[in-house]
Amino acid sequence: MDTIYAMSSAQGRAGVSIIRVSGADAWFACEVICGDVPSARLASVRTLRNSEGDVLDQALVLTFAEGASFTGEESVEFQVHGSTAVVSAMLETLSSIKGLRPADPGEFTRRALDNGCLDLAQVEGLADLIDAETEAQRKQALRVFSGELGSRADEWRRKLIRSAALMEATIDFADEEVPVDVSPEVSSLISSVIADLKHEISGTHAAERIRAGFEVAIIGSPNVGKSTLLNRLAGRDAAITSDIAGTTRDVIEVRMDIVGLPVTLLDTAGLRDTDDRIEALGVDLARKRATAADLRVFLVSPNCPLPFEPEKDDIVLVAKCDVQTGEYPGISGKTGAGVDDLIGWIAKVLSTRASNAGIATRARHREAMTRGAASLEAALELMRDGEDSADLAAEELRSAVRGLDSLVGCVDVESVLDEIFASFCLGK
Repeated sequence: MDTIYAMSSAQGRAGVSIIRVSGADAWFACEVICGDVPSARLASVRTLRNSEGDVLDQALVLTFAEGASFTGEESVEFQVHGSTAVVSAMLETLSSIKGLRPADPGEFTRRALDNGCLDLAQVEGLADLIDAETEAQRKQALRVFSGELGSRADEWRRKLIRSAALMEATIDFADEEVPVDVSPEVSSLISSVIADLKHEISGTHAAERIRAGFEVAIIGSPNVGKSTLLNRLAGRDAAITSDIAGTTRDVIEVRMDIVGLPVTLLDTAGLRDTDDRIEALGVDLARKRATAADLRVFLVSPNCPLPFEPEKDDIVLVAKCDVQTGEYPGISGKTGAGVDDLIGWIAKVLSTRASNAGIATRARHREAMTRGAASLEAALELMRDGEDSADLAAEELRSAVRGLDSLVGCVDVESVLDEIFASFCLGK
């Protein structure tokens, strides 16, 4: 494989910038630029020079032997001073060395996968860790990146392979006297995997929300105070406020961190019947986004009742409580009254949902586990038909194993690889 290089730290001026080189000629490149190759995994300060012998920088240089690096290949990291000029000169010097080329997006991580240093779920966990904005996202991404999902998949795979081996033995010796009935053990193993899969499947929706963010919609009649409340929660003027009803036509989104959870607040158009075509489009969009949101905050007043029936955990508040009261707790975006209570309420509801999150975080994971569980249930059903259906039951077991293998990238993953790695930056 080609030897690749790229800047692995953020673009722009910084105290330190890291340039990574990986591949068979990585140490050769290090020798060309540094004059020698520092001992593996021991940081050393070296003077870096270009092909003409001009000094580029003094840098901290780290080398990694094959099998001991992130990619599994011989690698070098140059920790240079983070000026644009130094980085440009280093990249130009690397490009002049025969056998080296710039890395494609995600290519370092792709090589880690190809070389068995990471499985596919860990690659996705790494992508989520890089993108993590909140504490909950960081913790969840670390669980996946640490290989927890891969370990569970290996455990399920071992049980299913054991089940398949027992069934194959029954099939192979169908015409002979088999001393032990393997059906109880096989049924027990399959049932335990089905139970585990259903548990993980039930937690994928909460895990996906932690990864992508929860949505909380603020809804109510026009001019009830939705935009003022959004601005108070955001700590800035994110939405235009006015005494004129129907000011908000589109959905305005504000991203927040609430107790470590990523939350997007939605300020929606006031819900009412209107002859204004543009406002009607906004009302229709507001209803759709509110229905799809994870949680709704209804703002009501004596003259503005609930626009539709709240769902479980939805929050109903009397708006503009500085000038009016009602049967529900009050809130005022203008004075801030009740805002802390609202944030605590949202945090409690979403934290409860997040506590049900499993280790599978993506729709791809859920689909693979759902296919696996369906094949296993089919296998159990076929086993009840007796020896005549043993061949079919064994094939369902093999199908389940293939489905679960796709979780960690053993089979059938080419269609998702390009999409996954395209989201990585060049230095990863």
